[in-house]
Amino acid sequence: MAKLYFKFGAMGCSKTAQALITKFNYEERGMKVMFMKPSVDTRDGEDVVRSRIGLEAPALSVPSNVDLYKLYTENHRDCEVIIVDECQFLTPEQVDELGQIVIDYDVPVLCFGLRTDFLTHTFPGSRRLFEIAESITEIKSICRCGAKATVNARIDENGDVLFKGDQICLGGNDRYVPMCRKCWLKKKAEQESRKK
Repeated sequence: MAKLYFKFGAMGCSKTAQALITKFNYEERGMKVMFMKPSVDTRDGEDVVRSRIGLEAPALSVPSNVDLYKLYTENHRDCEVIIVDECQFLTPEQVDELGQIVIDYDVPVLCFGLRTDFLTHTFPGSRRLFEIAESITEIKSICRCGAKATVNARIDENGDVLFKGDQICLGGNDRYVPMCRKCWLKKKAEQESRKK
């Protein structure tokens, strides 16, 4: 029985590497994979998924207005599994469409992404996955203090943590640091006291 999977974690926990390894494992067994990412993710090019450790593969770039159910049934019906990287950028409707593919075609859908943004607010796509996914797994990352990282701290060019801005701001290690909530709040208090 196929499932809708949500594999989430903070920045730096190897979500993309695991998505690429999962893709490889299915293909090594002769199975065809529909590998995609939301088109808003242009960090490594429009049609490429690349991990921090250097693994990469071509991917289908899907805009937020594309019906994923229709895309699968009309163009990729021969695929036996669907893997989505950066799934937090999907719309709730697209998550529902993926869930319907699982039900109607018994095709597993594996979604890899962030739970929350840099202000600890849930992304709409992630929220919907928490609501309907049959399997939810946390991929753990660690803070510099050694505790489990749960916050995707956005940093500026001076290394200060940002607490204002748009929800979506693409970046990697140059822009985000995984932190535990305690260290994040401590950094916030330190920066606020400097301004006084």
